[in-house]
Amino acid sequence: MITLRSPREIAHIRQAGLLVWEALQRACRMAVPGAATAELDAAVEAFFAEHGAQPLFKGVPGKVPFPAVCCISVNEEIVHGIPGPRQLREGDIVSIDTGCRLDGWCADAAVTVPVGRVAPDVQRLIDVTRQTLELAIRLMGEKRYWSEVAAEMDAFVRRHGFSTVESFVGHGIGREMHEEPQVPNFVSDSFRRMGDFELVPGLVIAVEPMVNMGTKRVRLLQDHWTQVTQDGKPSAHFEHTIAMTPQGPQPLTVGPHGESW
Repeated sequence: MITLRSPREIAHIRQAGLLVWEALQRACRMAVPGAATAELDAAVEAFFAEHGAQPLFKGVPGKVPFPAVCCISVNEEIVHGIPGPRQLREGDIVSIDTGCRLDGWCADAAVTVPVGRVAPDVQRLIDVTRQTLELAIRLMGEKRYWSEVAAEMDAFVRRHGFSTVESFVGHGIGREMHEEPQVPNFVSDSFRRMGDFELVPGLVIAVEPMVNMGTKRVRLLQDHWTQVTQDGKPSAHFEHTIAMTPQGPQPLTVGPHGESW
């Protein structure tokens, strides 16, 4: 069941979203050649602790509990990368995904940034993925059903010669990080029949396109978490927590003046 949120509840999620935005800002500034991914994660963990926020990712159950407050995925890593001693290098791209709970309400966002100068086709991958999320936010104010948005997101990605990851999707968010509905970045027949939902005021969802330079196929590494592209080509990931309001879609994980990254 999809739970619609009141304006007061959305305002609480917005406060968590501001912390997530600032945490990602800090991590992105640290994403320079020579920085270890564990250093970025430690900075975000300290920031959340300073503000009395609970990290959402650390301890998430799995074959092994997720050990960090951020998923940090480099180059061909799509999502769920585990921070560690790996040092970033010039030309890498790094996706940083994190979330927190503040006063009982959750927010979740992700961004992909270049480390120094990157190849032009890799920068284009980043740009197209960010533009896919921006397109989704705009269309949420114009379409009635999510499937209409998702179809245009996928078509936009394909027009640019890239592929949409179909193994992972966005999600509802509120009291918990993962709530109903599931929010795919593509449209399947089964989703049209059973999973589509209306874009109505009170809906709060995390929209997170994951776009690969090559194949959409993925594989899981032996750490039980990190998902990588099957062909080893780069992947990018952007995400915002977004509320539908009577005035239209409102991103909740942007800065105090509406700035993204």
